[in-house]
Amino acid sequence: MKVLIGRPSLRPYLSYQQRTAAHREGLSAHFLGTSSVLLSDGQTSVLSDGFVTRPGMLRVGMGKIAPNRALVRSAIERLRVDTLAAVVCAHSHYDHALDAPVWALETGAELVGSESTANIGRGLGVPESSLRVVGDGDTVTYGSFTLTFLDSVHSPGDHYPGTVDQPLIPPARAGAWKTGTAHSVLVTHPNGRVLLQASANYRPGALRGHHADVVYLGVGTLGKQPAEFVHTYWDEVVAATGAKRVILVHWDDFFLGLDRPLRPMPYLLDDLDTTMSRLLPLARRDGVDVVLPVSWQTSAPLAGLA
Repeated sequence: MKVLIGRPSLRPYLSYQQRTAAHREGLSAHFLGTSSVLLSDGQTSVLSDGFVTRPGMLRVGMGKIAPNRALVRSAIERLRVDTLAAVVCAHSHYDHALDAPVWALETGAELVGSESTANIGRGLGVPESSLRVVGDGDTVTYGSFTLTFLDSVHSPGDHYPGTVDQPLIPPARAGAWKTGTAHSVLVTHPNGRVLLQASANYRPGALRGHHADVVYLGVGTLGKQPAEFVHTYWDEVVAATGAKRVILVHWDDFFLGLDRPLRPMPYLLDDLDTTMSRLLPLARRDGVDVVLPVSWQTSAPLAGLA
């Protein structure tokens, strides 16, 4: 019997853990937990979310939170991010947008997302020249990367719906970081196409006609959803884009720091075992690789797909 304060073990899924890339030729990626992914081709880098502060559950539930600039600077140094073109927020909850303005301030990157994301940036002093508000179907280019933003839907059970309508100055309660607009972000590069799908939900038909080689597939709370929902989510995101590799994101306990190996969410909040038991048969049906990423490790998400 599962104990709610317990959590799944990663041991049954060791065979799915990503392999370390021996070098950074082509397109490389680093996973920073939740849905934070740094993509680089050696000339240009783009980052989704960049959430590294990861305040504990008690502070999130009962106190006020703020980005930890020292942790962001440490991540920049550890990843050797010499230049960052853009930091893109999938939506504006704190586990996506808390640290994003600090990355922009520290690196000179543009902060890209909804008007809610822009207001989070304004609250931390990101200049207007470094804010880019995007809508459904908008495309932006950085070096050899082209990013297309498609409106999506937050995973079921959104705790902080709504929009951020004025500059958000931290510290503040976690609920101040409201959803804003949720985006699916299609990243096109000469080496291949990558879809960043941070939230485990879909807008029916939104991704049809859009091809992706790899999907960074958000699975947060998927273990609490009916099997029919999981199957439809897979079909609307993975099957619809024709992806041949799925890299699972937003499965880890983001109340724990990145100074230790990632652990799944407790059963009280999610159930990675149930998620895997439903996704793996779908992956086998469609001939799709499933990868469980490792934090900080250099990976080559498109390797072997040519």
